[in-house]
Parts: sequence; structure tokens; C-alpha cells
Amino acid sequence: MKKLILAAVASLVMGTAAPADPIKIGNENGQYPPFSSQDSSGKWVGWEIDLINAICAQAKLECVLTPTSWDGIIPALTSGQIDVIMASMSITPERQKIIDFSDKYYAAPTMVAVAKDSSITPDEAGLTGKVIGAQVSTVNEQYVQTHFAAGAAEVKTYQTEDEAYQDLAAGRLDAVIANAIQLQAFLDSGTGRECCKSAGLVAPDPEVLGLGVGLGVRKGDPLKQPLNAAIKAIRADGTYDAITKKYFNFNIYGD
Repeated sequence: MKKLILAAVASLVMGTAAPADPIKIGNENGQYPPFSSQDSSGKWVGWEIDLINAICAQAKLECVLTPTSWDGIIPALTSGQIDVIMASMSITPERQKIIDFSDKYYAAPTMVAVAKDSSITPDEAGLTGKVIGAQVSTVNEQYVQTHFAAGAAEVKTYQTEDEAYQDLAAGRLDAVIANAIQLQAFLDSGTGRECCKSAGLVAPDPEVLGLGVGLGVRKGDPLKQPLNAAIKAIRADGTYDAITKKYFNFNIYGD
């Protein structure tokens, strides 16, 4: 009997010691510097990559990046192909019906970019009758559909923001709407400086644009708790600020 008990205890210990499967972090498979992009060797680099590495280390989680197309990233999460979304996804009421979010890890306004010689303003008066580029299935696309309904403006969607930027530079679009930080990175690039400028920020709409950017997890997933604790810890110990200063010279977190 004693041998059986010892064997059972050993089995339990071995069971609890078995390594868990790595947490699959779904990052978007496009190029979005300075948030996430591949360098010349194919390695993923950027602010969000450094940040998720810090979050996983703080939470003592083994994580692996799993590049995923944006328009399929929520289905990939809900079907178990990935465990966490970290792809600058805004926390919106509509998305919260499908998935849960961590606390926010940054916030960014939404901006409109136009050609250098354009007089377009980022409002209904300026954008009525214009062709506006937006990445498909984003809050930016929804913003155009919500605020410029009934044909006031035409929205042309793209799989990646890079494609929209290229069409703006080529004169095939009147404007592009996107996350202000990502869009500013394009405007600061060689192509962006030559062709385009910011028309300004759109009016806030928390219902559509959300309340910051968070990590997406499946509904009810207990993984949300250690992720929140890790975000809070790296904010408190200076890790978040140290990473951020490598990429930005302003407060990306917001209020």
C-alpha cells in the first residue's frame, strides 16, 4: 500500500512538473514599424515585440510569436490557433462581445493623411465625396462607415495599411485613415515625407475607436489575470518606460 501511495504522489509531482504548451501570441503578419516588423534576417522586432517579451517574462510564461493575418486574427483566437492577440487591437464594445481584453497597454488617436497639396480636413465637410483608404476589419474602417454613411465618402479597404499608404502616395486615394502613431511613422519615412502630410485627428468616438489597445484572449480565459498583473508590474518597475523610450519620444500610454 505504501508503495502505491508513493507511486501516486510521484505521478502527481511528475504531472504538475510537465511543461505546458507555449502561449501562442498572434501578432499581425504585416510590416508595422515601429510596432512590429521583420528585419533583414526575418526576425520580428519592434515596440510590441519587446513589450510582449517583457510581459511573458514577468508572467513567467513561455511564449511564441504566431504571425496571423489581421482579418482572421479573432477567428484564430476563438478557434484555438493562437492564445493571445497582440496586434494593436483597440478595445471596443463590439469586440468585447466576442473576446476578452487585458487592461490597455497603450492608446493612440486616429489620424487622416492626405497628399501634400490637399486641403482636405479630417471631418465630414472635408471628406465628403472623397475616396478614403483603410485597413479591412479595423476600427478605422468602421469609423468611416459610421461617420460618413449614405455614400458621403467611399471607403476602399486593404489587407494591410502599407497597401493603403502606397495608393495614397500614387494618387489613387484622397486620404488614408489609421492609428496616428503608425501613420506618422509612414509620414516620417522617405516616401511619406515626399508625398503626404497629416490632415489632423478625427473627432473622438469611444464606441467605435475604443478605449485604448489591449491584449485579446478568449472569453473567460484565466490567462487574462497574469497578463494584467504583468502589464501592471512592468509599468511600475520602469520596464515599460525603458522599452518605450527606444521607439517613442512621447507618452504612448495615454492618461
